[in-house]
Amino acid sequence: MTEPLSALTALLLGLLGSAHCLGMCGGISSAVAMGIDRQNAHPLRLLIGFNLGRIASYTLAGALLGSIGWLIRTPEVTLLLRSFAGLILVLMGLYVAQIWRGLAYLEKQGNRLWRHIQPLSRKLLPVSNSLQSLALGALWGWLPCGLVYSTLIWSATASDWKVSATMMACFGLGTVPAMLATGLLANQVQTLLKSRHTHRIAGLLIILFGLYTIPWQGLSLSLS
Repeated sequence: MTEPLSALTALLLGLLGSAHCLGMCGGISSAVAMGIDRQNAHPLRLLIGFNLGRIASYTLAGALLGSIGWLIRTPEVTLLLRSFAGLILVLMGLYVAQIWRGLAYLEKQGNRLWRHIQPLSRKLLPVSNSLQSLALGALWGWLPCGLVYSTLIWSATASDWKVSATMMACFGLGTVPAMLATGLLANQVQTLLKSRHTHRIAGLLIILFGLYTIPWQGLSLSLS
């Protein structure tokens, strides 16, 4: 995919995957809002700080994983990577639609890292200032999440650390509306995002993105 299309797909993926994100980050987003000293801080400001920190971690992870792209620049490998990226998107769609939970395995693997980070995040609650909320979001960005991990793998197929970082930043931006709605206790939005129908529709759209990404003609020629 071209860079603008990759960034747009990542943004839409974040929006569509928000239903899943509520289960992973929605609780902490609500805790940030509810743990605020409302006489000295504004909830929206701190929630924005939390989400900026989270997006910064996603972007850093994308840059780190995407930095290996210089190793895989041959046309054949690029074709296979695009096919792999499409497959990852299809699997993400099945995951978001709650049809197949295989990506949960990635979350289990991430628990090894999270065990070291979680104690640090607890020390930052309750949130009382913007710097604290930013730090909490930066730590929470490493929370084990199959959707984030699979998006990270997908972004790495761009073979360019700048593009991978941009894709992860756009993915993070796509999740912000749901996180803000959760943090500000917008019950109607939460109910909509948690609906089974919402999950199914979002998952189907992600699957279509994946099928569109796969270069079917080029792949068939390379395998013939």
